[in-house]
Amino acid sequence: MQFPIASLLHHLHPFWTDFQNCDVLLLVLLIVTVITVVIIVWVAESSIIGTLSKTLWKMGFGNNAIQAGSLDVGKSKVKMQKAGAEKEIGCCVKFCFIGSCIPSRSKVDTSISGTSANSVEKASAYEKNKKETNALPGSSTTTSNAESIPSTPKFSEELKVSSRLRKFTFNELKLATRNFRPESLLGEGGFGCVFKGWIEENGTAPVKPGTGLTVAVKTLNHDGLQGHKEWLAELDILGDLVHPNLVKLVGFCIEDDQRLLVYECMPRGSLENHLFRKGSLPLPWSIRMKIALGAAKGLSFLHEEAQRPVIYRDFKTSNILLDAEYNAKLSDFGLAKDGPEGEKTHISTRVMGTYGYAAPEYVMTGHLTSKSDVYSFGVVLLEMLTGRRSIDKNRPNGEHNLVEWARPVLGDRRMLLRIIDPRLEGHFSVKGAQKAAQLAAQCLCRDPKSRPMMSDVVHALKHLQNLKDMAISTFHFQVARVDRTMSMPTSKNGMQAQLTISRKGQPARSLSSPKGPHGSPYHHYVKSPKPNG
Repeated sequence: MQFPIASLLHHLHPFWTDFQNCDVLLLVLLIVTVITVVIIVWVAESSIIGTLSKTLWKMGFGNNAIQAGSLDVGKSKVKMQKAGAEKEIGCCVKFCFIGSCIPSRSKVDTSISGTSANSVEKASAYEKNKKETNALPGSSTTTSNAESIPSTPKFSEELKVSSRLRKFTFNELKLATRNFRPESLLGEGGFGCVFKGWIEENGTAPVKPGTGLTVAVKTLNHDGLQGHKEWLAELDILGDLVHPNLVKLVGFCIEDDQRLLVYECMPRGSLENHLFRKGSLPLPWSIRMKIALGAAKGLSFLHEEAQRPVIYRDFKTSNILLDAEYNAKLSDFGLAKDGPEGEKTHISTRVMGTYGYAAPEYVMTGHLTSKSDVYSFGVVLLEMLTGRRSIDKNRPNGEHNLVEWARPVLGDRRMLLRIIDPRLEGHFSVKGAQKAAQLAAQCLCRDPKSRPMMSDVVHALKHLQNLKDMAISTFHFQVARVDRTMSMPTSKNGMQAQLTISRKGQPARSLSSPKGPHGSPYHHYVKSPKPNG
């Protein structure tokens, strides 16, 4: 028995007269029809989902593609694309960053009319210069932000904290920071915003501003499991470690989905602000060496003296905080990892950190050792010597990467003077600069095994504190300035810039202070010191 379609094909095409059974042809036609229907349905659904996604994004339900803190390496390119998309949406996202920092349970009046111009300006400055931990190339592991923060009961089971830490209620910290108002915003940490607050000296109750103990309260962004893991790591590590060169963790708060950490407040802010922030006075040579020594002691303690070795993994200028006496303390331990023990030589982990500071072998292999921190210390020491950022795209070609630019001249005594921070105006020790440059070169060795231990770095820096060749260094520095000037292009009027070398090795002109607030990162804090000499 033939099907009607076979009879029709027989009359239309004699070529098919030999076909007595059209089952195969019917099967092909059915498959084509099913595929066509599936394609039509898929296109229709895609259009509907796309329209719905755009609508939800405009309503504010989209994932924030730009995060302060530890970014996963495998998503770096995707996040850059999302950041571009956010920029096209408009200025709404820029005005919402303060709101994203404030815990959900706090009721804060964020109207522009209720915020002073100075507060808005400070908040904008912190948003522009917020601390970002950049993703590094070479990792394929990803972390989904869809994973939610564990609830309090489940979290309590995995929470093991030192008995010395104070446990705060959310309401206590809300009152201590004056309702998390923008005026109290100090900046952004690795996983959340940091607010200034005041509490009792030996308790948890809030007190009036300017009294009691001044603290820094760090909140956790509600954007996924990664921030929660960093919060746990910081609480775990700093809760057990006490050292003069580690920022002191005062206490914590865990209440519902709220995660907060309370630290001692560091009035001088970060080393990054003093080195690179516009309007700040240059740090004197002696202060720079003091900060380098303090930071080295902190790393040495983590690597060699702590009960369990710790690899910091995110050593950089923004994580070095300064107290009123310019003592350096390491902060933000969200990326820190326990070091290898026993016969293990390294630990394998995702490549996370900040581009420009991370050791090249760690970026390439994911193998993390204490020598990875030593490399990062070398980068920071080089930043203090030159006054340049580790990565600066605004520099001329060939000078974007500080390490690659400076490495060839670190062993050349005469060329070295040309790369010393010009803001020092010659007020530095030539011998100290040479020895510091040699130390930086050792820390930056491409072979990790050739880098010194941090205890050796501490020993070397101790000898740079009391060198007394400042006057000689001034003369040599001015000679180097002449050398640089002679190689400069002439100005528009055809005249080269003139430099005057004064007698007896003294500078021809003194350091000038910027107009307005002095160089402290926070205007209401103690002023930056004036350079010696």
